[in-house]
Amino acid sequence: MIKIRDLHKSFNGSQILRGVNLEIPTGETFFIIGPSGCGKSVMLKHIVGLLTPDRGEVQVDGHVIGTMKEKELYAMRRRFGFLFQSAALFDSMSVAENIALGLVENGERDAAKIAGIVAEKLELVGLPGTEQLKPSELSGGMRKRVGLARALAQNPAYIFYDEPTTGLDPIMSDQIDTLIGDITAKLNVTSVVVTHDMFSVERIAHRVAMMHKGKIYFEGTPEELRESNDPIIVEFIERFHLGKSKAAVAR
Repeated sequence: MIKIRDLHKSFNGSQILRGVNLEIPTGETFFIIGPSGCGKSVMLKHIVGLLTPDRGEVQVDGHVIGTMKEKELYAMRRRFGFLFQSAALFDSMSVAENIALGLVENGERDAAKIAGIVAEKLELVGLPGTEQLKPSELSGGMRKRVGLARALAQNPAYIFYDEPTTGLDPIMSDQIDTLIGDITAKLNVTSVVVTHDMFSVERIAHRVAMMHKGKIYFEGTPEELRESNDPIIVEFIERFHLGKSKAAVAR
């Protein structure tokens, strides 16, 4: 389980996190939503140890992330998979080399074993036989899938997704959502999805937390979120749908 207690963080005098408290149970697809600048991605970076809090703590499976020694933190990070918003693939590398990067960095040298893992993860994300392609030869949705295959390469217990459907068309967004839900179930992992996409929340979330002004403003099921009469929640949902409608008209 991930436990966040009274988490505070400021940058250059600007307070981003203002006392975040949250628990993310094991085995769920857990969504964190909220408007831009509310602190979603900053909180995610604290969970994986990329940022250190000004106050408060993050616990993963009983271990306090901010107090770990470097070697312990690296060991813990092997339990994490991270899909970046842009997929963050290296253009000079093939698909196989991108997926294998973490394995090699962590000391794996058996070429046959690496090739087997790469093939297995590509099959899992629906891209078998693409090992030798370069990122420039892939569509946006395919790049996301390769990024997810890389995140899965070390069999993580937790997978973190930073805006996984941003920049994708509705059909590809549906496919990525389905893939996230399937992987959570098939691999019995915990998926933490940071997004502003309410369609994704409705499709696959077990639970959802909404951030507002650096705090957790709401936590519950997608149904409870949808049925809320709270003006801040209603405004967020309406703005999302209005933005999607305008984008559709523009196309």
